[in-house]
Amino acid sequence: MSHTASEVLKILVVLTITYAVWRVYSKPSPRPTLRSVAILVLGDIGRSPRMMYHTESFATNKFQTYLVGYGGSKPIPSLLSMPRVEIMYLREPPVYLRRLPFIIAGPLKVLSQIVDILYTLLMRIPHPPEFILVQNPPSIPTLAIVWLVARLRGCKIIIDWHNLGWSILALKLGEEHTFVKVAKWFESYFGRTAYAHLFVTNAMRESLAEQWGLQGHKVVLHDRPPARFHRASPSESHELFQHLLPALSSPTLTSFLPTAKPPYSTPFTYIPTSGSSRADSNVTPDVRSYNLNDLSPFSENVAMPELRPDRTALLVTSTSWTPDEDFDMLLETLKQYEKRARECEGLSEAERLPNVLMAVTGKGPLRQKYMRTVEGLQTGKDAWKYVRCVSLWLEADDYPLLLGSSDLGISLHSSSSALDLPMKVVDMFGCGLPVCALGFKCLDELVKDGVNGLVFHNAEQLAAQIENLLRGFPSASALAALRASFQRAAPLASASTGTDDWEWGTWAENWNHTMRPLLLHDVASEADL
Repeated sequence: MSHTASEVLKILVVLTITYAVWRVYSKPSPRPTLRSVAILVLGDIGRSPRMMYHTESFATNKFQTYLVGYGGSKPIPSLLSMPRVEIMYLREPPVYLRRLPFIIAGPLKVLSQIVDILYTLLMRIPHPPEFILVQNPPSIPTLAIVWLVARLRGCKIIIDWHNLGWSILALKLGEEHTFVKVAKWFESYFGRTAYAHLFVTNAMRESLAEQWGLQGHKVVLHDRPPARFHRASPSESHELFQHLLPALSSPTLTSFLPTAKPPYSTPFTYIPTSGSSRADSNVTPDVRSYNLNDLSPFSENVAMPELRPDRTALLVTSTSWTPDEDFDMLLETLKQYEKRARECEGLSEAERLPNVLMAVTGKGPLRQKYMRTVEGLQTGKDAWKYVRCVSLWLEADDYPLLLGSSDLGISLHSSSSALDLPMKVVDMFGCGLPVCALGFKCLDELVKDGVNGLVFHNAEQLAAQIENLLRGFPSASALAALRASFQRAAPLASASTGTDDWEWGTWAENWNHTMRPLLLHDVASEADL
């Protein structure tokens, strides 16, 4: 192509874009449809729990709700059947981009995302939504796209601040890197003005309001799990562990866990014979004798499943297997626990430490590396005797059941901004599961040290906490004291009184308490609640 032809083509492109923009702005803006919202997730919808819960709450409150994001993991079942929810999947960036150098593939990927998101928000959604709720991070390019669409279609922007995108980038590049400085400017500029800003912590609201001068309503919406997160009954645990038996069938686990004879027993639960039922008040559940070989479908008065008194202590942590979570700290903790368990071998039964199964849920790039290390510690000449670690990937329905069936949760989350809170701890609390959590600046908004969990700062502290909590398991008094705090939690109303009481509630209670006044006060005259 000649130089002249190239210049003519450039001029035509510029004129076409200019004409398109003029046509859009010259038309009167269509009035947004009341009680409608577009929720934008620049990620896997099924792995974005807070945004799925938002979708559920908007739809429950009679909003026509469009959930926009990428496919991959299965969304929570309720979203697939709710009449006012429409999930709009974005196209994945072209596969060929993965074969190109990042300096070329990066901009092309962003350009592909911009085109697809704009097409979805401007064309696929038939009428302008009243609100656009956008998750942040990622900030680039979503904040700018939403800013543009809101001006073209007359929508109100709600930014849900989960964390700061530039702070995550700074973990890899350093705060002084040019890309980080550009990302920080981008996030502060396009995130400054919105109808409303939602924050996961009080610390984040105060920090951003002061540093960036945010304009619009500023409210804290603490993460809370939906009502289906609860302490699992023995029957629910029994069904779950039967389902998970294939994942627990490796030689290193079958030789470690109590023998399972499905469907009558699992490594953690069993169906007692009629002679050892809880109905017999003279039998103590934790010390009664039972014969797993005597279980039969033809037994009289078959009892309901119960927890095995000889079960292994089940610990659980959820991770994305990325460098921002220190899995080396967890490995060091397990090594120290193994050492202490061996030292306690000669003590009385009440003083000995129980066997521990550490279940790690989630997917991510470092999984294979660390699980190879774990396998080496569980086999070989000096293999672990008291500890096992297994990696699990669970469906959305199984995850709360595993948390509700576990004995202790572990959080390795370290906030890049020191302003957000770990969703995994919220999920664990929803299932009545006490947590040992890595400490950082605003963690006390969620974890009350010594009340609903314990805070640690290194592997030595975590190992000591696990040892103290599990001593005497399954009748571990320290662990029972933490679990009892969930029965004493104050009602949600205390959150508005400014007290330091340990309060808790479901996502729906928290959302309605915070969001309904924000969203519905200006349309109350046009539509009844």
